[in-house]
Amino acid sequence: MPHERQEIDEELLQQAARILRDGGLVAYPTDTVYGLAADPANAEAVSKLSEAKNRDPSQPMPYLIANAGMAAGVAQGIPPAARDLMRPFWPGGLTIILHKAQTVSSRASAGTIGLRVPDHPVPRELSRLLGGPIIGTSANIAGGPEPLSADDVRRALGDAVDLIIDGGRCQGDRPSTVIDCTREPPKIVRLGAISREEIEDVLGRKVAVDD
Repeated sequence: MPHERQEIDEELLQQAARILRDGGLVAYPTDTVYGLAADPANAEAVSKLSEAKNRDPSQPMPYLIANAGMAAGVAQGIPPAARDLMRPFWPGGLTIILHKAQTVSSRASAGTIGLRVPDHPVPRELSRLLGGPIIGTSANIAGGPEPLSADDVRRALGDAVDLIIDGGRCQGDRPSTVIDCTREPPKIVRLGAISREEIEDVLGRKVAVDD
C-alpha cells in the first residue's frame, strides 16, 4: 500500500526548523510512522521530548539525517561494512549503529548513535534545514499504539507538541531493521523492513541476529 503523501508547504518546513532551533518539538510523517523531532544537541529539548513521551530519558533514541554525507559529522570511524550498507538502503528502512563522534554532545545517545536516512522528504528536509540530525523516535506515548496520522499524534501527545506536520497517513507496516556496525562482524539487533538475506547479499557474508 503506497503512502498517502500530501504536499508540504516550504514555509511550514521553515517554521518547523525554527521551532526545532528554539528547543521545541515537531511531529512529522515518515516512511514508517509519525516521528517526534527535537534538536538532539539541545539538552532541554531532549528532556522535553522524553517527558512528552513518558520515556526513560536514559534510553538512546535514533537520529534521522538528510543524506549519507551527514553521517561523517556525527559518527566516527565509519567502517566499510556500514558504508556498503548505506549505498543500497539509504534512503530506506535501515538504521545503522555507529560510534558517536567525540564532538557530538547529546543526552539522546551514549557512546553509540543509530542513524537512518528515511525514505520520506519531510524528515530529510527538516534535517537539512536544521543542519544536522533530528531525533527519530515515534510520536506517541512510549509503548503506545503506532501513530499513523496527525490525529493519532494529537490524541497521544496533545499540547506537548509545538507543531504537527500533517503529511497524510503513514504506511506503518514495518519498523526499520537495526544493525550494529560498531562490532565485527556486524550484528542485526532488530529485524524489520530490510531482511537478513538482503544485508548478507550486500556484505557478501553471514551476519548474526539477536535472539
